[in-house]
Amino acid sequence: MRRVFGLLAALVLSLAGSLAGANVAQAGVDVRVDIAAQRIHVTTTDGESYNWAISSGRKGYRTPNGVYRPTRLEKNWYSRKYGGAMPNAIFFRGGYAIHGTTALSALGRPASHGCIRLHPTNAAKLFALVRKHGASKTRIALNGAAPDNLSQFAKASGGVKTSKAKIAKTKKVESQIAKAKAKQRAAIAQSRKAPNWNAAREQILLRPALPAGAYGYQPYNLQRYYEPGPRWR
Repeated sequence: MRRVFGLLAALVLSLAGSLAGANVAQAGVDVRVDIAAQRIHVTTTDGESYNWAISSGRKGYRTPNGVYRPTRLEKNWYSRKYGGAMPNAIFFRGGYAIHGTTALSALGRPASHGCIRLHPTNAAKLFALVRKHGASKTRIALNGAAPDNLSQFAKASGGVKTSKAKIAKTKKVESQIAKAKAKQRAAIAQSRKAPNWNAAREQILLRPALPAGAYGYQPYNLQRYYEPGPRWR
């Protein structure tokens, strides 16, 4: 009888250990980013839940969709490429990360170079949760695209760049057209210009002379003109 009770106690302890292990295995952080709504929803198996405003990639700097796990955590990070601080950065794909930002007024609309920006306090909280539960037990899912009404800031910024490029291109084309027209006008003026006198004189001198005995022709000779006798042939 004692042996039976002993076996039952061992079985109960084994089941309790298995359940505890299962709970540990399931413990983690679930991060869902809604790019269309510009919100991030964070839940944990401990029962914590948060919903914060974000800034995703603006026009020209798309934030990727997909499901990822953190690849590395950087408490203090600085972007050399874009020249900005990225505190509490949770990298999930290459250089893409969820991190804090000082551009608080832009939260709630696309404004980043592709990363997910958070209020510094919220970024620090998420960073602590991922550290607590572990990167391997953290799931980051990003979905959607920013609608037009949330892309106005991005479009305005991109529009300035496009406008400058178009202006530069237009000026270049106008300069080329002006040069072509000036060259054409110079060619027309040259073609309409009177021939050079020396060149014309040479042409005249090269013409064949009339024979001396031709009718109505008499070389210009003042001495002979005043001599008696007929002056013209």
